Amino acid sequence: MATQHNFGMSGFPQSQNTVIVAHQGTDTSEFFADLTDASFTLKPLDPSLFPGVPSSVEAHNGFAAEQARTAPTILSAVQQTLSAHGGASLTVIGHSLGAALSLLDGVYLRIHLSSSVTVRVVGYGMPRVGNQDFASWVDSHLSGQVTHVNNKEDPIPIVPGMSLGFHHASGEVHITDSGTWENCPGQDNPSTLCVVGDVPNIFVGSLSDHDGPYNGISMSC
Repeated sequence: MATQHNFGMSGFPQSQNTVIVAHQGTDTSEFFADLTDASFTLKPLDPSLFPGVPSSVEAHNGFAAEQARTAPTILSAVQQTLSAHGGASLTVIGHSLGAALSLLDGVYLRIHLSSSVTVRVVGYGMPRVGNQDFASWVDSHLSGQVTHVNNKEDPIPIVPGMSLGFHHASGEVHITDSGTWENCPGQDNPSTLCVVGDVPNIFVGSLSDHDGPYNGISMSC
Protein backbone atom coordinates (compact mmCIF):
# COMPACT_ATOMS: atom_id res chain seq x y z
CA MET A 1 0.00 0.00 0.00
CA ALA A 2 1.41 3.40 -0.91
CA THR A 3 -0.02 6.90 -1.07
CA GLN A 4 1.56 9.77 -3.02
CA HIS A 5 1.57 13.18 -1.36
CA ASN A 6 3.35 16.44 -2.09
CA PHE A 7 5.82 15.57 0.69
CA GLY A 8 6.88 12.33 -1.02
CA MET A 9 5.52 8.87 -0.33
CA SER A 10 3.93 7.06 2.57
CA GLY A 11 3.56 3.32 2.45
CA PHE A 12 3.69 0.00 4.28
CA PRO A 13 6.07 -2.73 3.08
CA GLN A 14 4.52 -5.89 4.54
CA SER A 15 7.84 -7.69 5.00
CA GLN A 16 9.28 -4.97 7.25
CA ASN A 17 6.18 -4.20 9.35
CA THR A 18 6.99 -0.49 9.34
CA VAL A 19 5.16 2.50 7.95
CA ILE A 20 7.50 4.44 5.66
CA VAL A 21 7.38 8.21 5.15
CA ALA A 22 9.90 9.23 2.48
CA HIS A 23 10.92 12.79 1.63
CA GLN A 24 12.53 13.49 -1.72
CA GLY A 25 15.67 15.59 -2.04
CA THR A 26 16.29 18.56 -4.30
CA ASP A 27 18.78 19.88 -6.85
CA THR A 28 22.18 19.57 -5.15
CA SER A 29 23.86 22.71 -6.48
CA GLU A 30 20.83 24.91 -5.76
CA PHE A 31 20.42 23.42 -2.29
CA PHE A 32 24.10 24.00 -1.46
CA ALA A 33 23.79 27.63 -2.57
CA ASP A 34 20.74 28.07 -0.35
CA LEU A 35 22.52 26.55 2.66
CA THR A 36 25.51 28.86 2.29
CA ASP A 37 23.33 31.95 1.80
CA ALA A 38 23.37 34.21 4.86
CA SER A 39 19.67 35.09 4.44
CA PHE A 40 18.48 32.08 6.46
CA THR A 41 17.92 32.34 10.21
CA LEU A 42 17.36 30.14 13.22
CA LYS A 43 13.84 30.42 14.65
CA PRO A 44 11.96 28.78 17.52
CA LEU A 45 9.79 25.83 16.55
CA ASP A 46 6.03 26.38 16.47
CA PRO A 47 4.64 25.11 19.81
CA SER A 48 1.30 24.39 18.14
CA LEU A 49 3.10 21.73 16.09
CA PHE A 50 5.60 20.74 18.78
CA PRO A 51 3.75 21.00 22.12
CA GLY A 52 6.05 21.59 25.05
CA VAL A 53 9.08 22.53 22.96
CA PRO A 54 11.37 24.93 24.86
CA SER A 55 11.67 28.39 23.34
CA SER A 56 15.44 27.91 23.17
CA VAL A 57 15.04 25.10 20.62
CA GLU A 58 15.54 26.68 17.20
CA ALA A 59 15.63 25.34 13.64
CA HIS A 60 16.51 26.64 10.17
CA ASN A 61 13.59 28.90 9.21
CA GLY A 62 13.27 27.44 5.70
CA PHE A 63 13.26 23.83 6.88
CA ALA A 64 10.77 24.63 9.65
CA ALA A 65 8.41 26.42 7.27
CA GLU A 66 8.46 23.55 4.77
CA GLN A 67 7.89 20.94 7.46
CA ALA A 68 4.99 22.93 8.91
CA ARG A 69 3.33 23.12 5.49
CA THR A 70 2.91 19.35 5.21
CA ALA A 71 2.90 18.22 8.85
CA PRO A 72 -0.89 17.74 9.29
CA THR A 73 -1.15 15.78 6.04
CA ILE A 74 1.70 13.51 7.03
CA LEU A 75 0.32 12.90 10.51
CA SER A 76 -3.10 12.00 9.12
CA ALA A 77 -1.63 9.58 6.56
CA VAL A 78 0.58 7.93 9.17
CA GLN A 79 -2.26 7.57 11.69
CA GLN A 80 -4.49 5.97 9.06
CA THR A 81 -1.80 3.52 8.01
CA LEU A 82 -0.83 2.62 11.58
CA SER A 83 -4.47 2.00 12.48
CA ALA A 84 -4.68 -0.49 9.63
CA HIS A 85 -1.50 -2.28 10.72
CA GLY A 86 -1.45 -2.71 14.47
CA GLY A 87 1.98 -3.14 16.02
CA ALA A 88 3.83 -1.52 13.13
CA SER A 89 6.73 0.85 13.64
CA LEU A 90 7.39 4.09 11.72
CA THR A 91 10.46 4.97 9.65
CA VAL A 92 10.92 8.50 8.28
CA ILE A 93 13.55 8.64 5.56
CA GLY A 94 14.98 11.29 3.25
CA HIS A 95 17.95 12.59 1.31
CA SER A 96 19.39 16.11 1.30
CA LEU A 97 16.55 18.59 1.97
CA GLY A 98 14.38 15.52 2.47
CA ALA A 99 16.69 14.36 5.26
CA ALA A 100 16.28 17.68 7.08
CA LEU A 101 12.49 17.42 6.78
CA SER A 102 12.64 13.80 7.94
CA LEU A 103 14.40 14.81 11.14
CA LEU A 104 11.80 17.48 11.91
CA ASP A 105 8.98 15.09 11.05
CA GLY A 106 10.53 12.36 13.16
CA VAL A 107 10.32 14.52 16.29
CA TYR A 108 6.90 15.88 15.31
CA LEU A 109 5.47 12.39 14.83
CA ARG A 110 7.14 11.08 18.00
CA ILE A 111 5.31 13.78 19.96
CA HIS A 112 1.92 13.14 18.35
CA LEU A 113 1.88 9.33 18.15
CA SER A 114 1.43 6.76 20.89
CA SER A 115 4.58 5.94 22.83
CA SER A 116 4.00 2.32 21.81
CA VAL A 117 4.98 3.20 18.22
CA THR A 118 8.72 3.08 17.55
CA VAL A 119 9.75 6.08 15.44
CA ARG A 120 13.03 5.93 13.53
CA VAL A 121 14.69 8.54 11.29
CA VAL A 122 17.18 7.71 8.53
CA GLY A 123 18.69 10.61 6.61
CA TYR A 124 21.25 10.61 3.80
CA GLY A 125 23.36 13.71 3.21
CA MET A 126 21.55 15.57 5.99
CA PRO A 127 22.46 19.23 6.56
CA ARG A 128 22.45 20.67 10.06
CA VAL A 129 18.86 21.50 10.97
CA GLY A 130 18.94 23.44 14.23
CA ASN A 131 20.91 24.84 17.13
CA GLN A 132 22.59 23.04 20.04
CA ASP A 133 19.37 22.95 22.06
CA PHE A 134 17.58 21.50 19.03
CA ALA A 135 20.20 18.76 18.64
CA SER A 136 19.96 17.81 22.31
CA TRP A 137 16.15 17.96 22.19
CA VAL A 138 16.16 15.56 19.23
CA ASP A 139 18.49 13.24 21.12
CA SER A 140 16.14 13.22 24.11
CA HIS A 141 13.04 12.45 22.02
CA LEU A 142 14.58 9.99 19.56
CA SER A 143 17.37 8.46 21.61
CA GLY A 144 19.17 5.86 19.48
CA GLN A 145 16.57 6.15 16.71
CA VAL A 146 18.30 8.67 14.40
CA THR A 147 20.82 7.67 11.74
CA HIS A 148 22.28 10.29 9.42
CA VAL A 149 24.61 8.87 6.79
CA ASN A 150 27.29 11.05 5.19
CA ASN A 151 29.15 9.99 2.05
CA LYS A 152 32.89 10.69 1.83
CA GLU A 153 33.63 14.41 1.22
CA ASP A 154 30.02 15.55 0.85
CA PRO A 155 29.96 19.18 2.12
CA ILE A 156 26.19 19.34 2.70
CA PRO A 157 26.39 17.72 6.18
CA ILE A 158 28.78 20.45 7.43
CA VAL A 159 26.42 23.31 6.54
CA PRO A 160 25.04 25.52 7.91
CA GLY A 161 28.20 25.90 9.98
CA MET A 162 28.61 25.47 13.71
CA SER A 163 29.97 29.01 13.79
CA LEU A 164 26.44 30.11 12.86
CA GLY A 165 24.95 28.21 15.78
CA PHE A 166 23.96 24.99 13.99
CA HIS A 167 24.64 21.50 15.37
CA HIS A 168 23.86 17.92 14.38
CA ALA A 169 21.98 15.53 16.60
CA SER A 170 23.67 12.23 17.42
CA GLY A 171 23.55 9.24 15.10
CA GLU A 172 26.15 9.99 12.42
CA VAL A 173 27.44 7.20 10.20
CA HIS A 174 30.23 8.27 7.84
CA ILE A 175 31.19 6.45 4.64
CA THR A 176 34.96 6.81 4.21
CA ASP A 177 36.88 6.95 0.95
CA SER A 178 37.63 3.24 1.33
CA GLY A 179 33.91 2.49 1.52
CA THR A 180 33.80 1.52 5.19
CA TRP A 181 30.89 2.73 7.31
CA GLU A 182 32.10 4.35 10.53
CA ASN A 183 29.87 4.97 13.54
CA CYS A 184 30.49 8.46 14.94
CA PRO A 185 29.24 8.71 18.54
CA GLY A 186 27.89 11.97 19.89
CA GLN A 187 27.13 15.24 18.15
CA ASP A 188 29.45 16.58 15.41
CA ASN A 189 32.20 14.07 16.21
CA PRO A 190 35.54 15.72 15.27
CA SER A 191 37.31 12.46 14.32
CA THR A 192 38.83 12.36 10.83
CA LEU A 193 36.73 9.22 10.32
CA CYS A 194 33.63 11.43 10.66
CA VAL A 195 32.41 14.26 8.46
CA VAL A 196 33.46 17.19 10.68
CA GLY A 197 37.05 15.97 10.73
CA ASP A 198 37.10 14.66 7.17
CA VAL A 199 35.53 17.79 5.64
CA PRO A 200 36.67 20.69 7.85
CA ASN A 201 35.34 23.32 5.42
CA ILE A 202 33.29 23.52 2.24
CA PHE A 203 36.34 24.16 0.07
CA VAL A 204 37.68 20.63 0.56
CA GLY A 205 34.27 19.06 -0.02
CA SER A 206 32.99 17.38 -3.17
CA LEU A 207 29.36 17.96 -4.11
CA SER A 208 29.48 14.90 -6.36
CA ASP A 209 29.63 12.76 -3.19
CA HIS A 210 26.27 14.13 -2.03
CA ASP A 211 24.27 11.82 -4.29
CA GLY A 212 26.08 8.72 -3.09
CA PRO A 213 26.29 5.91 -3.70
CA TYR A 214 24.84 4.75 -0.40
CA ASN A 215 24.95 0.96 -0.24
CA GLY A 216 25.32 1.00 -4.01
CA ILE A 217 22.36 3.32 -4.57
CA SER A 218 22.82 6.84 -5.97
CA MET A 219 20.29 9.58 -5.22
CA SER A 220 19.13 12.11 -7.80
CA CYS A 221 16.19 14.42 -8.51
